[in-house]
Amino acid sequence: MSLKSQYADLKASFTAQSPDLPKCGRLLTQLKLGLIQAGLLLPQDDDLNHDDLVVAREILEIGAFWSIRTRDVPSFDRYFSQLQTFYADYATLPPSQYEHAIRGLHLIRLLTQNRIADFHTALESLPAAAMDSTFIAHPVNLERWLMEGSYAKVWSARAEAPAAEYGYFVDSLMGTIRNEIASCEEAAYESLPLKDAATLLFFTSQSELLVFAQERGWEVNLTSGTITFEKKGEETVDIPKEKLIAASLLYARELEQIV
Repeated sequence: MSLKSQYADLKASFTAQSPDLPKCGRLLTQLKLGLIQAGLLLPQDDDLNHDDLVVAREILEIGAFWSIRTRDVPSFDRYFSQLQTFYADYATLPPSQYEHAIRGLHLIRLLTQNRIADFHTALESLPAAAMDSTFIAHPVNLERWLMEGSYAKVWSARAEAPAAEYGYFVDSLMGTIRNEIASCEEAAYESLPLKDAATLLFFTSQSELLVFAQERGWEVNLTSGTITFEKKGEETVDIPKEKLIAASLLYARELEQIV
């Protein structure tokens, strides 16, 4: 089966109403081997056929989306790295309809890793026209809300994602946010009503809160409807007062002698 016919099979399987993700995974493996043999996976030759390069780019783009749908984030990182060559070095190719969506996913991926400096570096490398894309505006807004501490807006953004794949990374981001809020609750309160804790942590069901509380080691009292936070013992530091006083006096005498 030729590369183009395999690609047609992959595209049909991935864009079906109920995508066959396992089949797509197998096809992607075969197609990447074909791209390697054709010198198209990491192209370096300027004489390569543009139609072949477009097909190679679209195969990798489907691979990037497939990685998110199968929750394989390291695979997404690899596909994005391979696509960089096509996006940066082959500007003469026809524009890709998926480029902004994949670049936006990469930006949110950086946010989930708290790589804020890399986020801004990636953002600054984009052409000015990309900033008008909803796929880029979404992660830009997320980053601003994170810096402001407007976590409720981040939560609401799940329903406003420009593509279904964005929801996975936003959910991952909410996991990081919940742990930050939980640490603040542990420091600020001895206990909280279950309902208030669920609201603060953006949980929509008590069962989700109970699982989270168990992971954090919180004590849950369903009868009274409260959560009690485990207080970590305060560290005590033994200050050697006599040694400090002696050292200060010695320092003062030496200064006096110098003067």
